[in-house]
Amino acid sequence: MTLPFPSRRTVLSAITAATLVVASGAASAQAGAPLRLGFSMARTGMLANATPSQMNTYELWREQVNARGGMDVGGVRRRVEFVVYDDQSKPDQAVRIYEKLITDDKVDLLLAPWGTPFQISIAPVLEKYKFPMVGNTAASVSLRQVKPGYIWFPTSAIPDRIGAEMAAMLKAQNVKSVAVIANVLPFTKEIKNFLEPELKKAGIEIKLSTDYPPDIKDMTSLLTQVRQANPDAVMALAYPGDSVLYAKQAKELGIASPFQFIAIGPSDAFFPKAVGASSADGVVTIAHWVPKAEWKGSQAFYDAYLKKFNEEPDFLNSALAWMSLEILEAAVAKNGLDKARIRDFIGRETFDTINGKVRFDGVQNAITPTAFVQNQKGRLQIVWPPAMATAPYQPKKAW
Repeated sequence: MTLPFPSRRTVLSAITAATLVVASGAASAQAGAPLRLGFSMARTGMLANATPSQMNTYELWREQVNARGGMDVGGVRRRVEFVVYDDQSKPDQAVRIYEKLITDDKVDLLLAPWGTPFQISIAPVLEKYKFPMVGNTAASVSLRQVKPGYIWFPTSAIPDRIGAEMAAMLKAQNVKSVAVIANVLPFTKEIKNFLEPELKKAGIEIKLSTDYPPDIKDMTSLLTQVRQANPDAVMALAYPGDSVLYAKQAKELGIASPFQFIAIGPSDAFFPKAVGASSADGVVTIAHWVPKAEWKGSQAFYDAYLKKFNEEPDFLNSALAWMSLEILEAAVAKNGLDKARIRDFIGRETFDTINGKVRFDGVQNAITPTAFVQNQKGRLQIVWPPAMATAPYQPKKAW
């Protein structure tokens, strides 16, 4: 079954099912042998078009690190090379790949694959070989069940927290009724399971609650029910492909609810290109990062990504990938390649990242608030929570 992901610019075309070593070509002399970083990424399968924002971020980081002479490994600069395999969008394939990266390829460091099931699946491999890795694009309450010590997750977009914060935001905007439509894939289904009890506790009426399959091609019947319900807010718990389908058909059918939330998709540059700038304007989505002056390096990351790829980074997944690299880089600069020391360092330290300070409590980020952003005249702005907002929320006027 293939998700209908929209077409977008990708750097993955060079990655094959066999290993690919991506070397930088940087001309500066290195003080040490090349540093080999291994990971898997979906080149094929239903997630292949969901991964470019993470892979692009890895490529940008490697380019910048090598341009400044290599990665600092306990005081020695070493040029970065990637060892990459196609996990074919299969978590069990990722498990085999990461074991191979550690035992056969003997890579120096590991980077995370894309997505929650993959990062959870490889956690036992990391523990088995005592090999620390900083996760990134993973979000689920089940992350808390992962044994701490060798993997950490910097996101704050965890479904139970999303449910509570979204209910609080809706109540603050005087929303009295909602319609909830959810893709049955794990992350969106999990959000729905936590969101609806929070809506009820907040006294918000759920006028419609329904699920739909990942391969949905037409939402007409579903959205006709939404229009008839006429809620103040629509919670479209969608993935990237169906986020576009929802926006296009909500416009066609005249869904006029002033609060429009789409879970995954609108934080990425492909979304306004796919649905049009006017349709994207006013949509609220999950993310806890924007380029912000007080977050060191956030504007520089945004500018560099835009320059290299001619599009904005994903304000959720690209930011998380970059944060994971910043944390790993700080740990290796201080501790070299000593895995035990890296493990202890990441577990106890507080890190400055493009999303502010990050500290881990077990496997989870203990500092960053769960947040939502809104597209406002072509720019994503944090609109919740109020303490970190970069702009006030604005009701969506039209599609």
